[in-house]
Amino acid sequence: MSAVGAVFSCSCLRSGVWLLKPGMQKMSSLHTAARCAVRDYYEVLVLGGGAGGIAMSARMKRRVGAENVAVVEPSKTHYYQPLWTLVGGGAKQLAASARPMESVMPSGVEWIRSQVTAFNPDKNYVWLENDIRVSYKYLIIALGISLHYEKIKGLPEGFNHPKIGSNYSVQTVEKTWRALQDFKEGNAIFTFPNTPVKCAGAPQKIMYLADAYLRKTGKRSKANIMFNTSLGVIFAVKKYADALLEIIKDKDIVVNYKRNLIEVRADKQEAVFENLDKPGETEVYQYEMLHVTPPMGPPAVLINSPVSDASGWVDVDKETLQHKKYPNIFGIGDCTNLPTSKTAAAVAAQSGVLDKTISLVMKNKLPVKK
Repeated sequence: MSAVGAVFSCSCLRSGVWLLKPGMQKMSSLHTAARCAVRDYYEVLVLGGGAGGIAMSARMKRRVGAENVAVVEPSKTHYYQPLWTLVGGGAKQLAASARPMESVMPSGVEWIRSQVTAFNPDKNYVWLENDIRVSYKYLIIALGISLHYEKIKGLPEGFNHPKIGSNYSVQTVEKTWRALQDFKEGNAIFTFPNTPVKCAGAPQKIMYLADAYLRKTGKRSKANIMFNTSLGVIFAVKKYADALLEIIKDKDIVVNYKRNLIEVRADKQEAVFENLDKPGETEVYQYEMLHVTPPMGPPAVLINSPVSDASGWVDVDKETLQHKKYPNIFGIGDCTNLPTSKTAAAVAAQSGVLDKTISLVMKNKLPVKK
């Protein structure tokens, strides 16, 4: 394994199954895999058909039977997002990351093709689109994380211009590869936002792939590769940070800390960053290639909801994944306030913990903490 591969071995690329939060496209009608009407009650109701939702619906099927489990998910396509780093780097095709949602649903589990619009945890039900109310005995929230390109001035409309891409969106990941192919000379800038993000290693992975491609094509001497990060360190874990700094030095990459992307002037190929050490002070960088990692946050339905903390993340116990207030509600993955990375690899570990927790709760026992 390469040094970079070793550093990021704990990241989302470790997952070997199709586990990814799909795009949340709005649907006007309900659909179920069984082509039947949505029932008004399920023993286990799972919100979200991404990494956590699919993993837990499969586990719950084994515990209570497929006919007693439903997954609420509006998207008809399930994407394995960790592959998008390789799509942006030209090593894989976007189509390879897609599967029909119905094909990844555990057989017999009911797929409700809708999305949740409100919670009523005191009465054990949720509202879905079209004013559909569904009750539950146990609720698993696996709604993922939302992208907010619109919080950067000039985006998302700036993606209509060349030289700019983002591996975090199905609409923009192929533009990353085109921008890399079209690179001639100048600054190749890679960003990291001032918010929590899913797969915190991904913004760097595409930078190292870009470095390798530019060396292979004889363009590296004409490229000034920059990593402009809002953080004060290259990586949160010191052991990995020390290794990465050696790689960055060896590859002659420039790192600018506490720089947060706030505007893209795509027509001029300019990126504007705020200096977080000097609030209000900005710096303008000309780019030949720009890869944007967008600001992210909890899904809108969770903000100010009764199941979330003050920041909008599902409020769960970090050792059991059980909700801190509602014992029949559980959370998994990116939408929670767990102090873990927001990756498919993290979900793989969390699903085992949550399965044990729910099995005890179903037997009227207390979840086991460390």
